[in-house]
Amino acid sequence: MASNVKKKGIISTCVILAVAIFMAVYAGMSFNKKRNFVEDVVTEGSAVTKTMKLSTYNSYLANTFGDVDIYVLEGEEPGGQALILGGTHANEPAGHMAAIVMLEQFKPTKGTVYVIPDICKSGLSHNDPLEGTPQYIHFTTADGNVRTFHFGSRASNPIDQWPDPDTYLHTSGDWEPLHLPENAQTTQTLSGSEVRNQNRCYPGIANGTLTEKVSYAVTNMIKTLNIDMIIDLHESSPEYAVNNAIVAHANAMEIAGMAKALTLEEEKGIAIKVEPSPINLRGLTHRELGDYTDAFALLCEVGNPSQGRFRGYTDEELAITGKDPCYKVASEIHNGALLYVDYSSGDFPISLRVARHIATVAALIDEMGYEYPEKEIIIDNVPDYDEMVAADDLGLWLR
Repeated sequence: MASNVKKKGIISTCVILAVAIFMAVYAGMSFNKKRNFVEDVVTEGSAVTKTMKLSTYNSYLANTFGDVDIYVLEGEEPGGQALILGGTHANEPAGHMAAIVMLEQFKPTKGTVYVIPDICKSGLSHNDPLEGTPQYIHFTTADGNVRTFHFGSRASNPIDQWPDPDTYLHTSGDWEPLHLPENAQTTQTLSGSEVRNQNRCYPGIANGTLTEKVSYAVTNMIKTLNIDMIIDLHESSPEYAVNNAIVAHANAMEIAGMAKALTLEEEKGIAIKVEPSPINLRGLTHRELGDYTDAFALLCEVGNPSQGRFRGYTDEELAITGKDPCYKVASEIHNGALLYVDYSSGDFPISLRVARHIATVAALIDEMGYEYPEKEIIIDNVPDYDEMVAADDLGLWLR
């Protein structure tokens, strides 16, 4: 009898061990596939005139996971220069996808547009733990091609910089401020995990963590090329107060205000807010790049139900359609006072979110040229906001 019990115990142990090994191997294969998956960015037929490596502006990035491509769209006539950042937070897919649509569709005739759609490539290579989010999202183009893109994490992959400190002391490194407001602090203590948040690490440190190296390269690129405007594309949960908004450094508030009033609201009917960049919230693009460079620094936010805490089951469908019954209920409580986006329709699709970003970027660039003619950028083939919203199919604007 004892022998049978012992035998059964050995068999159970072996079965459990085999299952554990299988799960570990499967998880490892999935991790490796995502880590090494390369998105297809189509430049053929686009206005991209050349590509550069981000390590051009920080040699410490060479041969690292942070050395991403910079896509350059040059008009025939000299003019202003704008830099578009997508993928700062890789769990905010509309920012990443809007940048890809822009580099594949925009055709500047005057000035230059630089696009980096995956500025935090490390964040694209993994998912936020315990969030149950999809690893990829897919779109079908007008030609019937299925294109696959990452759905990533808010922060850089721990495999690229580890361990996180208990606290993260943000500093400006060796940079000298150009426009630091009076009485503004220059350092800030944050949660240790924020050391992997790309939007808490500006202006960056040349030989710091991978995230700081990337931020340094962006800052150096702006200063080296004398870029006139930088726009960082984000999404936020519908219950987050700074939503459907332009966050602007003091030097860009007038441009943001006029773009909102004259173009976005009056011409296109897009309800949007303008928020000032907080003076003592350090590390963010709209703060540091406005303080440490001469560029007009702005950040765009749009609502995304797949990020919020009210959401239900989180899958690719939610990321693309923005349909969530839990948010629909929330929109009906207290006349929608729980949310900062209009969710009365029951959805907030990625086609709408990307359309808002593209319309906002175009309006900001146009307004800069109106107020500063020497910085004018003229762009043809800007996807039409109403057409994108009506079609509700982002794949139609991908090559």
